[in-house]
Amino acid sequence: MLIAVLIGNLAYIRWACPYDLAPDEAHYWDWARHLDWCYYSKGPLVALLIRGSCELFGHTPFAVRLPAVICGTALLAGMAKLAHQISGDRRFSFFVICAALTLPGISATSVLMTIDAPFLACWAWATVCIQSALSGKALRYWCLAGLFVAIGLLAKLTMLAFPVSVALLLLQQKQHRTWNVLPFGLIAALGFIPMVVWNLRQDGVGLLHTLGHTGIQEPWPGLLGPLGFLGGQFGILLGVWFVAWLRAIWTLRPISHPGTALLWWLSVPLLVVCTVASLQTSGQPNWPAAAYISGFVLAMFWVRARWQSLTVRRAIVTVVALGIGCSLFLRWPGILRPTLARLTGEPTADRPAPVRQLDPTARLLGWNALASAVDSVRERIDTATGEEPLIASMTWTVPGELGFYCRGNPTVYSFGLALADRFSQYDLWRPNPVLDAQDFHGRTFVYVGEELPKGAFDRMELVQVVTPTADGVLVASWKIWICQGFRGFGPPMERGHPIRY
Repeated sequence: MLIAVLIGNLAYIRWACPYDLAPDEAHYWDWARHLDWCYYSKGPLVALLIRGSCELFGHTPFAVRLPAVICGTALLAGMAKLAHQISGDRRFSFFVICAALTLPGISATSVLMTIDAPFLACWAWATVCIQSALSGKALRYWCLAGLFVAIGLLAKLTMLAFPVSVALLLLQQKQHRTWNVLPFGLIAALGFIPMVVWNLRQDGVGLLHTLGHTGIQEPWPGLLGPLGFLGGQFGILLGVWFVAWLRAIWTLRPISHPGTALLWWLSVPLLVVCTVASLQTSGQPNWPAAAYISGFVLAMFWVRARWQSLTVRRAIVTVVALGIGCSLFLRWPGILRPTLARLTGEPTADRPAPVRQLDPTARLLGWNALASAVDSVRERIDTATGEEPLIASMTWTVPGELGFYCRGNPTVYSFGLALADRFSQYDLWRPNPVLDAQDFHGRTFVYVGEELPKGAFDRMELVQVVTPTADGVLVASWKIWICQGFRGFGPPMERGHPIRY
């Protein structure tokens, strides 16, 4: 099954994937062109994996997404191994894989190159190593678990929850004097080194960004925060799996079921922390994603124990069918896009691509068409003036896309810091037009976005509105401007300042 999944996903990203790179994927690809100890919002692992793949296979969507396919298969292999370790039943681990494959989140993570792909794979195999270590095996499993935690930290700081959960497990089982924990902790701490080095060089801007996710600068949302958060988890797990997980959390408590204690401790604390955090900030639905790994296996144990119940069987069959349908839509959204477009109504000036309200996959389309239009404008300026123009965009989500798809993979800048967009990695790379205006004075830019404040350029001309379609549906709308005689923007607006994350 794992080999079939690997081959199927490789074939999909090579020949059948209808998507351009997602903005996050293109952003991380741009990071891979500027290797560093760390980056503004994430560790270096995702950039290293993309860089290695692109060195082998070129700067293609296949190369960018190849590490996601490998990490997705490693995640499933880790879940299967974990299920077999605890149950001793290979058939059970096989059914865990089959059920996990119907989760839309697993399907997406296995083909889109985000930080979650390597992070979740590291979490799964760290769990496998801890289970082996707790079974009385050699010290090497503690060391391997520490290594996976260290690598996972290079992808996502949420990996910090792993050693904390393990510590809680050892305290509950009264094994807190296990000296093997020491090398585990020391090796895991190595994952902090790149982050510390980079933040010392950048005045702690990455840490400020992380603190910003806590919502300490936002108004208190009250009880609606946890309700919205838990509702999001209910939706991500297609309802039935979330209910099964909650039932397993209650019925398979560590005190009465020590065999599944590791699964419990590596899922419940993270879910609780994220739920409590939602009292202050809405956060992102994927924050507790790591808890789904052991949590899903725990839920499968609960389902197996109650498989004789007709209600349970019907619920699982229903959610599996629903999951397959959702996963097929995510892989080939053209199946339903025309129907969704009819539901959202006709495009207007205020809503040029209304289908995006119901079809999130539309945000992964049209980027190649935009880049082709930008290349045409660049060529026209070069022919007329003999000077190749620079390229810039209004927000941080566009430069990576244009850098990837435009001819020659040019450097693309972001004006976001001057336009109240959030701070990003583009504002740290120097020189850039917002913070180093003198280095770009008088230059001509091809700019993608809304009209800029007066005074930034001598002259601005709207030359094209790009409206790409897919399956006969308008999926995006971008304005392309020729901006001549760059002057600068003045001081960055407050919202874009590093302190405001």
